[in-house]
Amino acid sequence: MSVIISAVVPVFNEAESLEAFERELSAALAASRQEHEIIWVDDGSTDGSFASLKAFAAKPGQSALRLARNYGQTSALAAGIAAARGEWIVTLDADGQNDPDDIPRLLAAAAGGADVVSGWRRRRRDDFFTRVLPSRAANAFISWTTGVRLHDFGCTLKVYRASLLKAVDLYGEMHRFLPAILAYSGAVVTELEVNHRPRVSGRSKYGLLRTFKVVLDLLTVKFMGDFITKPIYLFGGLSLGLMAAAGLMAGYTLHNKLFNGVFVKDQPLFLLAIFFALVAVQFAVLGLLAEVLIRTYHSSSRKPPYNVAEKAGGGAR
Repeated sequence: MSVIISAVVPVFNEAESLEAFERELSAALAASRQEHEIIWVDDGSTDGSFASLKAFAAKPGQSALRLARNYGQTSALAAGIAAARGEWIVTLDADGQNDPDDIPRLLAAAAGGADVVSGWRRRRRDDFFTRVLPSRAANAFISWTTGVRLHDFGCTLKVYRASLLKAVDLYGEMHRFLPAILAYSGAVVTELEVNHRPRVSGRSKYGLLRTFKVVLDLLTVKFMGDFITKPIYLFGGLSLGLMAAAGLMAGYTLHNKLFNGVFVKDQPLFLLAIFFALVAVQFAVLGLLAEVLIRTYHSSSRKPPYNVAEKAGGGAR
């Protein structure tokens, strides 16, 4: 039988919680009554987590990967996604805070027509000031920037259509933006409230430093989503705006010279106009170079700048 559900679980120093979590996850997937597999990815653990994962891998339908070092959650997820064979891919953390019993509801929502079903930890069991409040601010900012309205981009518990997810190149810290990245490709994204449990062992691997990474990665996602096929619109728009500002400042300087007798050397605004004009030229050139690179990429990879969502008719007679 072909695999329908692949559960991908990144692991980093979670030895204390793994056995109980594996029992819960196995039971939840068995309740789905569909062919499934569990892929554990050890992201360079140093606490003996991989010994437990190797024991799990001896069971039917489970496998374990060990990365050479701690690459980060995005790389661990990418390794698991590449190995997944199912039609649907479920991702969740190994620390026990994600509840495997929520998986059947997420899968049911996916079967109803969604390509991505994202978990929403509405009642989050973490420290409010160091985890919950920064997360809410980040989620609001990401939703506003990308146009994908989700309450909780950071929840690892999600279900993806494998054919869409496998087409995404994951790097950096991009895993939290996967719903937005897939939405840019035309995927149907929805959200369901899920149970979030307090951590009973180990410690969190995330801190406030992650906020800065989120902002930087968000810039990349926004550019790749809105301007990857037309970078000249971004750089050219900036160039035209700066050139217009330079023209206005130069015109004002000339007006002062002709009608008010103020010499150019006494007007710092003219130097600012020259600076804006030079930067405008640089943005224009950068936009043209980006256009050449994008066209070369699509030409060499033969990858079209679109995704076909559905086909009808045209079959062989």
